[in-house]
Amino acid sequence: MTNQTLPWQAETWSQVMQMRERFPHAVLLHGPEGIGKTRFAEQLAQALLCESPLPDGHACGHCLACGWFAQYAHPDYRRVRPESLEDASAVDDAGAETAKAAKAEKGASREIRIEQIRSLANFINVSTHRSGRRVVLLYPAEALNAIAANALLKTLEEPPPATVFLMVSHNIDRLLPTIVSRCRKVPLTMPGAAQALAWLKEQGVGDGESWLAEQGGAPLSALTQSQAGSREAVETLLAHLAKPAAEAALKTADQLQKSPPAEVTAWLQRWLYDVFSVKFSGKIRYYPKHRREIDALAMRADPIKLLAVLKSMNERRAIADHPLSPKLFIEDMLLDYSTVFA
Repeated sequence: MTNQTLPWQAETWSQVMQMRERFPHAVLLHGPEGIGKTRFAEQLAQALLCESPLPDGHACGHCLACGWFAQYAHPDYRRVRPESLEDASAVDDAGAETAKAAKAEKGASREIRIEQIRSLANFINVSTHRSGRRVVLLYPAEALNAIAANALLKTLEEPPPATVFLMVSHNIDRLLPTIVSRCRKVPLTMPGAAQALAWLKEQGVGDGESWLAEQGGAPLSALTQSQAGSREAVETLLAHLAKPAAEAALKTADQLQKSPPAEVTAWLQRWLYDVFSVKFSGKIRYYPKHRREIDALAMRADPIKLLAVLKSMNERRAIADHPLSPKLFIEDMLLDYSTVFA
């Protein structure tokens, strides 16, 4: 793991390090997905456990504690995350916030469950191994189910000594207000386009502007997608969306049936958002390369039908990870989409 702070997080790191001597028992790192919050949290966890931190507060990377941490074997460190993320490291090669759900075993839970919170009891109620802090990293915090959230709240209300909870959230509004109120909130913001593009260029990403736009300005998500391989599937979908035709939905769904339905849903949601945004504000966010096609579609779109399909896409997103038939799931979405322009 690198201990180099992402450029857009350097100032936040300095601010957090000012709390080092009297560090809060719970810190909530929150902000948009795909900007490096989990990476920041892991760097912070290692820094808090490091026995010889650098002047800027980062971990030295050479002490015994850092060696253990690099192997995810530090006796005073625990990660709490959904079972669906357990088969991958907290931060993948591209530095993404979370591992792809597709990598997890089929049927693995996407929630943080009560058993995971209860299992922390033995960890936080015994002496630390190195006579320092113990650190719990929990992410994403909104994955806590109701029972687990209430169990965690009890721990935060009576925090054990020498224990720091680091929590990461993509959507702070989905957390229990009582949990939020017991944490020191640290916002992590989206970098500016110029800074994000410069960083992507350093990572060897070509056509960074398109990747960044498609991921809503999130540089780590853009990097992950740029390294994911062929763009054949997304280009197939965009070609269909640019010239919607109900009779072509079956053929397009057949071509896309091997693509993860959740990804296809996300691509379609972004396209619909651009059509909606252009129609009502003249602005485009995700697919600027397709401005001409989206302008034409925005003029044709029925506003009521457009809003209805946008709403239905949100509902589909909730079940997109486990559809009964990916092909039929995608075909149904495309048929709905075509009604907007009929």
